[in-house]
Amino acid sequence: MPIATDYVQLLRQLIATPRHSREEQAAADLLEDQMHRWGLSPERLGNNVWARDSRHDERRPTLLLNAHIDTVKPVASWTRQPYSPDICGDRLYGLGSNDCGGGLVTLLHVFRQLTAGETTPCPWNLVYLASAEEEVSGHGGIEAVIGSGRLPHIDCAIVGEPTGLQPAIAEKGLMVVDALARGRSGHAARGEGINAIYQALDDLCFVRSYTFQRISPLLGPTVMQATVIHSGTQHNVVPDECRFTIDVRSNELYTNDEILRFLQSRMTSQLTARSTRLSSSSIDASHPLVQACLRLGLKPFGSPTLSDQALMPWPSLKLGPGQSARSHSADEYICLSEMNAAAELYLQLIGQ
Repeated sequence: MPIATDYVQLLRQLIATPRHSREEQAAADLLEDQMHRWGLSPERLGNNVWARDSRHDERRPTLLLNAHIDTVKPVASWTRQPYSPDICGDRLYGLGSNDCGGGLVTLLHVFRQLTAGETTPCPWNLVYLASAEEEVSGHGGIEAVIGSGRLPHIDCAIVGEPTGLQPAIAEKGLMVVDALARGRSGHAARGEGINAIYQALDDLCFVRSYTFQRISPLLGPTVMQATVIHSGTQHNVVPDECRFTIDVRSNELYTNDEILRFLQSRMTSQLTARSTRLSSSSIDASHPLVQACLRLGLKPFGSPTLSDQALMPWPSLKLGPGQSARSHSADEYICLSEMNAAAELYLQLIGQ
């Protein structure tokens, strides 16, 4: 069953509505208004919008269908207008079309199909949630909705991120660490002082060369990269501070707190984590949702990218139209055929 034209039109309207993280109000308004017009009863907290199955039955488990409203800002190398939803053949171009507008509207389409009053109830109670601030893991996104207590009990979730319609049953966590190496200022010509850049060098070399020993079968090794560095005020002053940033991507065999303590024990710079709450997440391969994927011939894998899954207290997997490699890239697009295939797959998977 091809995805209805009105859902493609909704995605085009969303693309034409800038919805950068923490600036999603207009897009959330648009989505909420459309859900009302379709006869749903959306609820809202900030820029998060959700709806629940009106035929909720406590005897059935509850499945959350989640995708995010927000986008990153467009990169400089776009050759198209990022907010112009152009269709060329099978491709719908526009910022956020792939990440994750395709999943956002397709899951809404499926939610509406499966909760319509005239249909036979599926094996799940369904909740649809369009969350905000996913791209920045903001406290005003899904974390706020979960903390509000306004959702019903959730047993598991499907997150509609672009995965090529294969189930990501694990994903890496993220920890950003700010490092400060201290020295003592002096005149560069006299060789006085202690150069903070040189103080930081050993730590930077450690970040570059260290190999974490626990390797995940699904996610591979935990990795880290130095990504930002700042030091010095002018050419003839020995710098007394060097600040740098470390991006850590953890597998499920380490907690972020454990990694932070280890780095602090091995590095001389002062290390401060911006947050340790975005740990790696996974769903057991024996979970009924994963087993249903296997029966449909899908191939579970581990994802290197972070999503709202990291903040969910219940089992979840990522499964959605599009390709992760297109996310955050210039001239981003989603294929209409991918959305059609996703709608068919979701209906088969959820209806089992």
